[in-house]
Amino acid sequence: MMINLLLPPALITALEGVFALLITASLTLFILGKRYPQKNWLELKLRIRTWWWIVACFSLTLLGNMPIALLVLGLVSFLALKEYLTLCSTRTADHVVLFWAYLCIPLQYYWLGVHWYGMFIIFIPVYVFLFVPMRMVLVGETQGFLKAAASLQWGLMICVFCLSHMGAVLALPLLTGIGKAEHGPMLLFYLVALTQLNDVAQYLWGKSFGRRKVSPKVSPNKTLEGFLGGALTTSLLGWLLGPLLTPFSPLHAALAGFLIGVMGFIGDIVISAVKRDIGVKDSGRLLPGHGGILDRLDSLTYTAPLFFHYTHYLYY
Repeated sequence: MMINLLLPPALITALEGVFALLITASLTLFILGKRYPQKNWLELKLRIRTWWWIVACFSLTLLGNMPIALLVLGLVSFLALKEYLTLCSTRTADHVVLFWAYLCIPLQYYWLGVHWYGMFIIFIPVYVFLFVPMRMVLVGETQGFLKAAASLQWGLMICVFCLSHMGAVLALPLLTGIGKAEHGPMLLFYLVALTQLNDVAQYLWGKSFGRRKVSPKVSPNKTLEGFLGGALTTSLLGWLLGPLLTPFSPLHAALAGFLIGVMGFIGDIVISAVKRDIGVKDSGRLLPGHGGILDRLDSLTYTAPLFFHYTHYLYY
């Protein structure tokens, strides 16, 4: 495996900070377990253990070369789509169509690998969206056709098209020929770090000051205070981290943070609505202590494409 040894010092420092937090969390849990053995620490232990795996895999996308990074991100899209289709209970008649849906994943990431931005941006929302119902028609089953076609298209949209924009952020300097290749990993770290910190900030603000429910039928724990506090906190973090990891001006960095805060909240409640409609609490059990992969990536389904286009418009 080829490792990129030319990463900027700021990114190396940021990754070291993340691993330092994980080590601190693991040591804290160990001490708490010894001091209060009567308490059940299993869920917290599972969460921290899973975070180690998540951070290790994410680091691989930053430290490895571009083919390795796209392979890892493509695997993430595959697992997300598989989880989504398991929840949707697809029709037996559509199993042949699902083969073509999964085939879209390597193709979508291939366009990034060859730096073909035009095909990357229209492949799924144009060609695949037209192909899927056409292939379903050839199966000959009309019962539940509209729901099946729309469900599969929506799954491809959020699990493949939207999440593949993490790869697009990583490859942005290569797609446009502007800037240095090592800028891509810094932009991706900035996006993912702010998205995850936004989730934490909204949770803490909501728990501390939350009063007014935003959408009680979809996500009862989401409050207006949590949303606004999280978005403003993420805006501040974006402003602080912007000069270290991005080409953004202070104003653009603050706006990027605010955009991630708002879109992260929307992505969260949209995936919550999908789960409510299906009648499940978690999208799966792939990540112990967290639920399914969509439970962990729900915010990124919205922040990744919006951040990519924001950055592309302003600087690339």
